[in-house]
Amino acid sequence: MAPSMAFSRCLTKQQLPLLFRSSKVSPSQSLAPPLHALFSTQIVGEKPILVRDFIHSALYDPRHGYFSQQSGAVGVLERSIKFNQLEGRKAYMKHLDDIYKQSDISWFTPVELFKPWYAHGIAEAIMRTTNLSVPLKIYEIGGGSGTCAKGILDYIKLNAPERVYNSMTYTSVEISPSLAKIQRETVGQVSSHLSRFRVECRDAASGWGGVEQHPCWVIMLEVLDNLPHDLVYAESQVSPWMEVWVEKQHNKETLSELYKPLQDPLIKRCLEIVNLDKEQTSSTAKRLWSKVFPRPRSCWLPTGCLKLLEILHGALPKMSLIISDFSYLPDVKIAGDRAPLVSTKKDGTTSDYGSYLEAKGDADIFFPTDFWLLERMEHFCSGWLKLNQEKSSKQGKKRRTITLDTSSFMEEFGLPSKTRTKDGYNPLLDDFKNTKFYLSVPTHNIK
Repeated sequence: MAPSMAFSRCLTKQQLPLLFRSSKVSPSQSLAPPLHALFSTQIVGEKPILVRDFIHSALYDPRHGYFSQQSGAVGVLERSIKFNQLEGRKAYMKHLDDIYKQSDISWFTPVELFKPWYAHGIAEAIMRTTNLSVPLKIYEIGGGSGTCAKGILDYIKLNAPERVYNSMTYTSVEISPSLAKIQRETVGQVSSHLSRFRVECRDAASGWGGVEQHPCWVIMLEVLDNLPHDLVYAESQVSPWMEVWVEKQHNKETLSELYKPLQDPLIKRCLEIVNLDKEQTSSTAKRLWSKVFPRPRSCWLPTGCLKLLEILHGALPKMSLIISDFSYLPDVKIAGDRAPLVSTKKDGTTSDYGSYLEAKGDADIFFPTDFWLLERMEHFCSGWLKLNQEKSSKQGKKRRTITLDTSSFMEEFGLPSKTRTKDGYNPLLDDFKNTKFYLSVPTHNIK
């Protein structure tokens, strides 16, 4: 499960309730080709590689990647927090402080901290919008410790018609064998769940084995933030975009950027969806101004997300989506639209790098989610949004989508009273100001 966070990542007592992250394994570890001839940098070989391949290797290379070397087990709470017994914010912060000290875990995901209520809200959203006349099928990508799966299965068992629970299936798509084992143990705490739950230990970005025409749900909680991104660069306000590659300098220890004309198909598709080219059409005056005062521009493209959505829409054309992630990050030092935070922790102290090139297996690299762009990519992958055309498909939209703040989502589908302290403070509603939910369901325009 990819990380979730609120405003800050510094593990101070004052900021603990604003930060919930966990170590996790990427749901799409095969987006980049295998890297050969690793040298002193342990990331880049003799040939330049695209930025998405560099990020993929820096995070997930089995020998040198951050999550292979630095991450421990996904944080799991022994028992649910009894929010109603806490006096208020101060008591909650102290309770969190104690939890972190006792567990030796730096980050917890919201589905863990607010169990079972966070998962119950997701289950209620599914129950309200699904067609219960057909068997319910749920996929979760990057299921972490299985807390979300168990919470959803618990909720449906207790609140749905018996036939819904008896006929449903819940599949966790998990690339980590160790996490797959933990998920089975977590869900297996209720014996009846086991006949409805299974783990497919594989890469979510491949291996779906054909097209499944049945309606289903796909859940991705804090998954998009660690998917590989590409970087494009323009020398001025009106210069053409170039794709960025990473190469080793002659001393074999230092990495640098290399700019090439656009040629990668995935980058070009993503650029077209972002529609950056229209931003660069300019008047003669603007072109002259850009020559006198050139302003270089950088833009990060969620090519890993686009690739995953293309595969999911191809394999599960009638899927409904529930995605949760954070919409912006504070204090980002790296240049460019949708730039990531590159964070490392040494001797108990968290610090941020000023360049993604400094991440050589010792740092987390995580991105904000542009939910407007996520919606456009989804419409493109569904076949409704047509690029290089003035109008989209005349058949009408194939997806109905909505983006909600976490507080709005939980107020609508959850039970906010369960995470409220005695004085009315509610960390689930009050502390996740930069996280959102994205819901997407197919329309009748599906062929």
